[in-house]
Amino acid sequence: MKKSKVYLSIALPAFVLFFIFHTYPALQGIFYSFTDWKGYGDWNFVGLKNYLNVFKDDRAGDAYLFTFKFAIVTTIIVNVISLLVAMGLNAKIKFHKTLRAIYFMPFILSILIVGFIFNFIFAHMLPQLGEALGWDWLAKNILGDPDLAWLGIVLVAVWQAVSFNTILYLAGLVTISEDMYEAASIDGAGVWKKFWNITFPLIAPFFTINMVLSMKGFLQVFDQIIALTGGGPGKSTESISLLIYRGGFEGGDFAYQSANAVIYFIVIVIVSVVQLKILGKREGEN
Repeated sequence: MKKSKVYLSIALPAFVLFFIFHTYPALQGIFYSFTDWKGYGDWNFVGLKNYLNVFKDDRAGDAYLFTFKFAIVTTIIVNVISLLVAMGLNAKIKFHKTLRAIYFMPFILSILIVGFIFNFIFAHMLPQLGEALGWDWLAKNILGDPDLAWLGIVLVAVWQAVSFNTILYLAGLVTISEDMYEAASIDGAGVWKKFWNITFPLIAPFFTINMVLSMKGFLQVFDQIIALTGGGPGKSTESISLLIYRGGFEGGDFAYQSANAVIYFIVIVIVSVVQLKILGKREGEN
């Protein structure tokens, strides 16, 4: 009985706070998505009008396309680099523990601060270096180019995300017995064959976790864009999160963007479930 009271005294406050600051605002947003509320004043029910308008909105469509392009490209790059780095750090090299700590440092830094630092690098340091070296391609600020600005955001996102994914891959790699690699070497297996027949199948659960978390996180990209481009030039790097924020809190379209947020949430859930199904099936085959 005493244990139950202790558990309740710990869990209940956490549950109440979670409901007040997370669940209730989410339910409130869903409710207002069926109204014409602007964030202030009176409101009326409009049914599914806001949801239908989202599918007719070219700006929302462009934001979804950019967000998916960014998320897919960044997820692939992050996981490829993370796996390679993890395999390197898992090898028998000197100072591997120190290197692991160094590689993890970008993850503990504020995304906004990192974004502002890279903004300065892209806007000032690299162009000045390019001019000094006579390299025209480097003398231009890519964040000011509608066609290249998104690549700058990808670079910053990859630089910061690689560290966390590397730690997860390392956690998987250390579970693989060295005896398996030794047996494979005796059978004449090369590095590439060892990777595909031993390493990759055995870290499949960690690969699944990294892919799902990466995709979900990058679909919600916001801070990097705020710090680097602000959604520009024009609207070329405007993500769904940024569109919802600006339209809802700055543009007076609170109800409309609430509907957009609900659709956005459903899309992320569907993508995550599909990833888990496909990658989980591959785990079973391995």
